[in-house]
Amino acid sequence: MADPKAVLVIGAGDATGGAIARRFAREGYIACVTRRSADKLEPLVQRIRAEGGQAHAFGSDARKEEAMIALVEGIERDIAPIEVAVFNIGANVRFGITETTSRVYQKVWEMACFSGFLMGRETAKVMLTRGRGTIIFTGATASLRGREGFAAFAGAKHALRALAQSMARELWPKNIHVAHPVIDGAIDTEWIRSNFPERYALKEQQGIVSPDSIAEAYWQIHMQPRDAWTHETELRPWIESW
Repeated sequence: MADPKAVLVIGAGDATGGAIARRFAREGYIACVTRRSADKLEPLVQRIRAEGGQAHAFGSDARKEEAMIALVEGIERDIAPIEVAVFNIGANVRFGITETTSRVYQKVWEMACFSGFLMGRETAKVMLTRGRGTIIFTGATASLRGREGFAAFAGAKHALRALAQSMARELWPKNIHVAHPVIDGAIDTEWIRSNFPERYALKEQQGIVSPDSIAEAYWQIHMQPRDAWTHETELRPWIESW
């Protein structure tokens, strides 16, 4: 029997993060999923278990250094070695520059960048001891370019991209695959359905991104041979203008 391995998904919501956790669980990975409130993860955990996988939910504030350290240490000690770590926290807010308070800017940076740094640092520590692992940071259109109303979000996502690049250059030679997929397009979520019904209507034409398709791409990134690793790839529906 193969040794147990864990996939850690920081920001495992009802859509993308949950789909990623389910995809890896189908391959035998123990899904360790987190968000601020563990209770909200119960439907995801039950679904993974109903599909024959293993899952554990954690309520954790990813912005807190002590919480991230304890989370990684606890999984490594009590569950299984973390083979894959995925950072998937979103912080997409829209404010004009004169309405962007310092609190908003700092909070978005903490959620979308600083917590990614904490996850990346702590999982790199344990992966380095084993000489293998995959760390994936979810990017967005805002990772590549800013636009009106998104100064806080674009600033944080640009910084997360720089973190991923720096970590890749440092860790690839040590057999740790760091990747930064850019999701460029509306994702099939309840938020899109409720707030942008005209965009959601494009689902019938495969005009919005399926969380399951993102999850499949993440699995393929993890499975790439070392002589053909991807660092940055863009995922968008055919209808998206780019």
